[in-house]
Amino acid sequence: MPEGAVFDVRRAEPPAYDWQEVATVDPGVGRYVDASVQDGSVYRYEIRVRVAATPAGAETPGAAGTGLEPPTAAAAPAAMGAAVVSDPVASHDNWFRAARANSLVATVLFTVIILSSIAYARSGKNIFIRRIAGLNAVDEAIGRATELGKKVFYIPGSQSMDDIQTVASIAILGHVARATARYGTDLDVPNKDPLTFVSAREAVRSAYLSEGRPDLFREEMVNYVTYDQFAYTAAVSARMVREKPAAIFLIGYFFAESLILAETGQSTGAIQIAGQADPTQLPFFVATCDYTLIGEELYAAGAYLTREPVLLGSMRGQDIAKAILILIGISGIIAVSLGVQGIPEMLLTR
Repeated sequence: MPEGAVFDVRRAEPPAYDWQEVATVDPGVGRYVDASVQDGSVYRYEIRVRVAATPAGAETPGAAGTGLEPPTAAAAPAAMGAAVVSDPVASHDNWFRAARANSLVATVLFTVIILSSIAYARSGKNIFIRRIAGLNAVDEAIGRATELGKKVFYIPGSQSMDDIQTVASIAILGHVARATARYGTDLDVPNKDPLTFVSAREAVRSAYLSEGRPDLFREEMVNYVTYDQFAYTAAVSARMVREKPAAIFLIGYFFAESLILAETGQSTGAIQIAGQADPTQLPFFVATCDYTLIGEELYAAGAYLTREPVLLGSMRGQDIAKAILILIGISGIIAVSLGVQGIPEMLLTR
């Protein structure tokens, strides 16, 4: 393609050839959508390569360093390539795009797999979930706090309830609260976000009621600190230093406060269990905490701890869907290596 070349797109309504300029497209653009047409009207399109005109006085290629004088005449006219004219076409409403049928099939298949897995879990059959060290240590950490007569700190991140990591954190908080109610251990849940604060309080209240220990629940167990990020971090860090809890849970979405909170907790000698799906803060938790829930382990924690059939079935269905995608991907690699293009074409999303 010559330097400075562009594609001119023109349109006409047959049988006449009164061409109208529609657009100018740069090289490398593989698709142009004409949004100004009317459904049902027939059009023909012309595509032509145009090389921009050479400005007056500009050096031509090869003139530099030859001693020749640059041209002083008017700019050279634009060079036009041969036109490519399309057959008559007409736009119409598309209720279904056949090129995306593979996406529809995949959506239906995965939905069926997940619903079937939930039904399987509700039938009472055992669903295996691999052991997660950080979750196995939850009862150990709370037991240590009970023996020492110290608090358990649970920090549910700094985001609101519209973040999926916060939702997963509140599910884990319910399990921790049931354990503290069972052992009679003091629990402290400082919150940054008002909605998270309300949800955490209800989760803890329900946990104490389900354990038959509503007398041990106190409103101040779940408290609101402040919405300011570093004011919240400073207040919670100061409480850690003063009260020296025996167990600290840092589970949810954290930003720059993650390392400050984790280092402060480590300095108190507490067992720390952290969890976050965002890889930007995970290295700080891995370096300063005893156990870290990494990535999807955070989302699996709710099903792992509660054994709720809906959560277990959903997780099983997602794992089956991932296994199918991995097998299809491997099959595609093998097929392309053998020169067969069917599987890659089947997976192509248009």
